Amino acid sequence: MTTQNNLKEAFAGESQANRKYLAFAEKAEQEGYSQVAKLFRAVAEAETVHAMNHLRVMSAIGSTADNLKTAIAGEDDEFQKMYPDFIKAAKKEKASDAVIVSFDVANKVEEIHSGLYNEALDNLGKNKEVEYYVCQICGNTVKNNPPDKCPICNAPKEMFKKID
Repeated sequence: MTTQNNLKEAFAGESQANRKYLAFAEKAEQEGYSQVAKLFRAVAEAETVHAMNHLRVMSAIGSTADNLKTAIAGEDDEFQKMYPDFIKAAKKEKASDAVIVSFDVANKVEEIHSGLYNEALDNLGKNKEVEYYVCQICGNTVKNNPPDKCPICNAPKEMFKKID
């Protein structure tokens, strides 16, 4: 079972490195270091390749229906248990930024994600055309038309990015 655990740990590490390097690239761009930003993006892409290889070796990618069920279970766990526990702990530690800016917002959005995945599973095979928009402040994900103001963080409509 060690190899399976190592694959899971490697996947988590490569996934985190990808996201971190993309954030580093954004900062480098802001500071005018376009070549460093490009390097961070290149290595982030390589980390994605590694993560996908680990997933494949673990046989963690199933049918679309199975993948939707896995995603639903993950999102449900996040909004029903993980984030509520994190919020409780952060409040106890008086870490209000973690509660307000990070955990509470993510918790609300994970519940929305669960609903969207459930709907996609219910409609699987119907090829129903849907557009998705993601708030670039809080991650709120909506279908078809972004709201004038994000109901999670109050960001204006312009902060919603259309996903292709």
